[in-house]
Amino acid sequence: MTRILRLAEMTSEEISLLKRRAELDIENALAVAKEIIDKIKQHGDAGILEYVRKFDYPEAQVENLKATPEEFAQAHKLIKPEIKEALEQAFCNIKEVHQRQMPEEIQLAEIDKGIFAGEKVTPIASAGLYVPRGKGAFPSVMLMLTIPTMVAGVPKVIVCTPPDKNGTIEPASLVAAEMAGVRDVYKLGGIQAIAGMALGTQTIPKVDKITGPCNVYGSAAKRLLFGTVDVGLPAGPSESIILTDETTNPQIAALDLLIEAEHGPDSAALLVTHSEKLANESLEFLAKYLEKLPDWRREFCKKGLSSYGGVILTNSLEESIAFVNDYAPEHLEVLVKEPLSILGDIKNAGEILLGDYTPIPTANYCLGVNAILPTGGFARSYSAVSVFDFLKRSGIGYLTREGFDKLKKTTYTLADYEGFSAHAMAIKERDILFKED
Repeated sequence: MTRILRLAEMTSEEISLLKRRAELDIENALAVAKEIIDKIKQHGDAGILEYVRKFDYPEAQVENLKATPEEFAQAHKLIKPEIKEALEQAFCNIKEVHQRQMPEEIQLAEIDKGIFAGEKVTPIASAGLYVPRGKGAFPSVMLMLTIPTMVAGVPKVIVCTPPDKNGTIEPASLVAAEMAGVRDVYKLGGIQAIAGMALGTQTIPKVDKITGPCNVYGSAAKRLLFGTVDVGLPAGPSESIILTDETTNPQIAALDLLIEAEHGPDSAALLVTHSEKLANESLEFLAKYLEKLPDWRREFCKKGLSSYGGVILTNSLEESIAFVNDYAPEHLEVLVKEPLSILGDIKNAGEILLGDYTPIPTANYCLGVNAILPTGGFARSYSAVSVFDFLKRSGIGYLTREGFDKLKKTTYTLADYEGFSAHAMAIKERDILFKED
């Protein structure tokens, strides 16, 4: 049963538990992740194979861990024309948004006479992308991850994604990867995939950065491997807030509350409103829409809405917005009367989707904004995946003789004050040398 929580009556401990979402369960996964990571660290491919055979497909061999050219060709034959057409439209929109993010390669400006400063932007050398599978297929995630690496110009990109029990990768995902120029796709998932990309084995290349959404076990692996590799944004179980007021259509609110709830029993889907009437009407429609879902999706929704999700009743729209900013959801739908009027008040959300015509699925698939978003409250400090995840910036400085003369006294003074004698000497002796020229 979907729970209704009155924010004003909740204790600080109850609010804290709500904000932690499925992170509550990660402690149990850490021990499992450590065992697998240690085995792969010690045994390389042999460790990978042990867990691929256990969790992914039992007939795995080193030589068939990587998708072959024949498998890519077969994937094109297996998908229906309408699926390929949908992927192509999504590809174009996502590519357009990410191309607009790209900064100039070199920015160098004269900030004072003879003083030039700026930065140079270069792609990282390698990236490992994790595309989950579970009971579904996620070619959209493949596009959301591979397109930014393509636009950023990352020279080495690999993907790990779970196959089926026969060792076959979902065909639309292979087609999506190829659209973005990625052909190094490996058939493994979970902890073993994250560990393989972070540590490197004889078969799985070691990468500089890993990103992509994971379940609680993948998130545990990332936590343990932080420091060994850049593990990217925290992207765990799905979560959403549907922000409503008394003018919201309760049918739309009910429909959209189920969107992220159907991802799994660890998903967190919340309807946040100050209108008790809207909340009750939405729950009536919710019960009807639940009956239209497949049994296993219905069970996911019921469990999530009774544990990590539900309805939050506030006393005002302002209090609802404050809750949103405190919770910092992955997905936020704003279904109030004037959504643009409160956009400036929304500070923490992975994405902000405005109005009845912009439900979460449009952004998940083809709107163009990236749908790989920070979860677990990390929207306070992390952003959606973008080209910036795969670019690094190097500061550039250039001084003419005039510029050096303008800065030498300040540089010497601060170096001497901080006790860095060699720093100060490099300025003082250089000045003497210049004067002798």
